[in-house]
Amino acid sequence: MNNRDVIVIGGSSGATVPLKTILGTLPQDLPAAVFVVLHIPARSLGLLATVTAAAAHLPVFPAADGMPIEAGTIYLGVPDHHLILEEGRIRLGRGPRENMARPSIDPLFRSAAASYGPRVIGVLLSGLLNDGVSGLGAIKSCGGLTLVQDPAEAIAAEMPRSALSALEVDLTLSAARIGDVLSELVRDAPGPRLPVPPEIRLEVDIAAGERVDSDVLRRFADPVAMSCPHCGGVLSEVRDGKPLRFRCQVGHAYTAEAVAKQQEGAIDEALRVALRIIEERAELVRRMAEDGRKAGRPTVSEMYEERAAEYRRYGDVIRRAVLQTLPTPEPSPEAEPSPESFPPSSGGEGGQEG
Repeated sequence: MNNRDVIVIGGSSGATVPLKTILGTLPQDLPAAVFVVLHIPARSLGLLATVTAAAAHLPVFPAADGMPIEAGTIYLGVPDHHLILEEGRIRLGRGPRENMARPSIDPLFRSAAASYGPRVIGVLLSGLLNDGVSGLGAIKSCGGLTLVQDPAEAIAAEMPRSALSALEVDLTLSAARIGDVLSELVRDAPGPRLPVPPEIRLEVDIAAGERVDSDVLRRFADPVAMSCPHCGGVLSEVRDGKPLRFRCQVGHAYTAEAVAKQQEGAIDEALRVALRIIEERAELVRRMAEDGRKAGRPTVSEMYEERAAEYRRYGDVIRRAVLQTLPTPEPSPEAEPSPESFPPSSGGEGGQEG
């Protein structure tokens, strides 16, 4: 191809409005295919109808396994399948979730980078945490172009800011400008094809549902003393990962921020359980002190009273810690369209669950 003919777009919380703006400005003669993955529960969002209405002059299809890729067409990720690009066709993968999501932005971005290299333009929109940043880095390393929504206008600015912090992004634009800029960039000649790092291909294979075990992980990650928030397996730290990332032996993938977010709930629950046990222990020892007094054993009673006071001090410390773990309010995503389900996909059911 003599132009950049693959556009991949990823977003999460707050991404629907900028996505509509971008797709609405793309021309009817767009010489590129567009692929979209949003980390939003697909069955609670009328994404197909929303995108179809926004891009009325371009055909829109839910992605299906084996579907051929055609220029001037928009393809949407479907529930519970990673959207993976191969040369000339779409593949749906049932590999493990990444940052608790399937479809996930990163597999789309990585597979586009591995298959199309400098022909790819990656766009990262509004969202929480730092999903999509690793995949955007893969596009960059394979010679593609990277665009990020201006964090100043994003409803959830964490994803755009994480990308700008971790990578040398080519362009940072408002949603109102991204569509027009894409319309120009797709007509430019791509740069030279670059070697695809083997770890990118390995992670694409994992997303597709290929077997993953400790031997596979050792090729690009090192074990650490941490457990997977999803399955409890040993996590391995991805070498030179930007941002800091982990995978377990099942293949579940997390950025460090996603692991921390998942651990917050576990820590809160552990503190509450500890508080309950300490308070029960304090009550038991208090009753034992009272029983000692009634039995005329003042020395034993005094010992148990001291222990009860000690347990109550422990409980006060844990109670303060519990109060400090209360979550702070997060930005609310914009109102979403009414529910609409995607039609069943044709295939892609094989591979590894997770």
